[in-house]
Amino acid sequence: MAKAMRMARARPISMLVNLVVWLTGVLVSLAVGFGMADGILGIRWVPDTITVIAGWVVVILTILGVILAIVERM
Repeated sequence: MAKAMRMARARPISMLVNLVVWLTGVLVSLAVGFGMADGILGIRWVPDTITVIAGWVVVILTILGVILAIVERM
C-alpha cells in the first residue's frame, strides 16, 4: 500500500525519466550480452567458451528481468 501511495505522488516527468533510464539499461544489457554470446566482445584472460556462456546468461537474465518488471506493474 505504501508503494501505491508513493507511485500516485510521483511526477510524470520523473516517471518518464525512470522509464528512459530503465529502457537504456535493458538495451545496453542486451547489446553487451549478445556481443559476448556472438564472440564479438571478449574478456581478457577469460576463455571464449566462458565468455559466450556469460553472454547468454546476461541475455536470459535481462529478458527475465523485463518480464518480471512488467508483471510487477500490472
